[in-house]
Amino acid sequence: MNFIVGEHRNKRIERDSMGEVPVSADALYGAQTQRAVENFPISNLRFPREFIRAIGLVKLAAARANMDLRLLDKRIGNAIVDAARETADGKLDQHFVVDIFQTGSGTSTNMNANEVIANRAIQALGGKVGDKKPVHPNDHVNMGQSSNDVIPTAMHVAVLDLIEHALIPALRKLQNALSLKAREFDSVVKIGRTHLQDATPVRLGQEFGGYARQVSLGISRLEKLRETLGELPLGGTAVGTGINTHPKFAAKAIRHLSKLTGLKLREADDHFEAQSSKDAIVEASGILKTVAVSLTKIASDIRLLASGPRCGIGEIALPEVQPGSSIMPGKVNPVIAESILMATAQVIGNDLTITISGQASILELNVMMPVMAHNILQSIRLLAASAANFTERCIRGIQANKERCNDLIEKSLAMCTALAPEIGYDAAASIAKEAYETGKTVRQIAVEKQILPPKRLKEILNPLRMTKPGIAAKGD
Repeated sequence: MNFIVGEHRNKRIERDSMGEVPVSADALYGAQTQRAVENFPISNLRFPREFIRAIGLVKLAAARANMDLRLLDKRIGNAIVDAARETADGKLDQHFVVDIFQTGSGTSTNMNANEVIANRAIQALGGKVGDKKPVHPNDHVNMGQSSNDVIPTAMHVAVLDLIEHALIPALRKLQNALSLKAREFDSVVKIGRTHLQDATPVRLGQEFGGYARQVSLGISRLEKLRETLGELPLGGTAVGTGINTHPKFAAKAIRHLSKLTGLKLREADDHFEAQSSKDAIVEASGILKTVAVSLTKIASDIRLLASGPRCGIGEIALPEVQPGSSIMPGKVNPVIAESILMATAQVIGNDLTITISGQASILELNVMMPVMAHNILQSIRLLAASAANFTERCIRGIQANKERCNDLIEKSLAMCTALAPEIGYDAAASIAKEAYETGKTVRQIAVEKQILPPKRLKEILNPLRMTKPGIAAKGD
């Protein structure tokens, strides 16, 4: 349901400091939200579910803190708590209607939340929606708060929660799947490649082990964000001074918020830093970009290794999940790898927007927070969903083409590398050149020239031995 001016015949008249505003009769939001809907008909993009959940929990925690401090009547406070819980649970999402591209502080969305929660509480208490009695959106729901500390607090909570409960678990499953493949493929020897040219042999399991380690390091980087994202600006109100809030409000509200989310949260060490900059979000986005780059490398490699199936590298086979062409019968494409590559490209693009938005931290406030929140939460969702899909529909079903791996190794000119410690670099290079010019293998040329006793030559040109450090050295 989209509450746009003119869409509904039935209206009620709401009032704010600027005068009267007609609002849809069935809307729980009020005048300030309606003005924002009219002022920002930009993109039809809205704050995502994770953010609305977080702002609902912030309002819930704030109401409990204000009741603890005996600043808020319990009848009103409990009604706010119940309405905020409904907000967090997604029951009132249709009333959150403000575009992402709005006031840079997110004030319109904070007031959207205040009005919705206030009117829902009014309903529960038997009042009339829009009357601001007995629950006022500013005086009660927003008590001890400002958009300038609520919005960044909700950002931190939403981002940290989604990383903890969606992205890290998805990456752990991917890491485990890659580790299993590393063990499964440990005996499969294949040609290595540098500069997209043949290099010395590696084990397929070693390649997959490298991929698993990349994901593991990504998880470690994400886990370090608990420290910075767990620090909340709540309690700083307008500019970081804490004006109009009880000195114990922040600690109490954040304690409630920690219990509600299961996250380790704490009050900012310096409210001026916490509200005037968004460095923690920029840092988090940078780490998400790093994870995206890792996944790009893994998906790109896997797509390349599976290229063919007959006229490419073809060292591995990917699960066949759907037909690949509307014109070429039998063609099957690496679509799962392609989907994650598009997702990671979007994440990398989102990071640029977040970086630019981080530079909009001017004096006491950042004024591009809504788009930062939208982009970083989209990045986390994309990485989590695409990593999970990549794991289930691609990685788990990969098979090694051992015959193809063995064939390419034997044809590789890089096999002569193992000969260099025995016969010298120049002599080995000469063998490689002759093998290239004649179309023979390095082994064939070496046997023909009788450069080493047959037994020693067989030992040195054993591809498996080349995948372990030091064993091809002279006199091993």
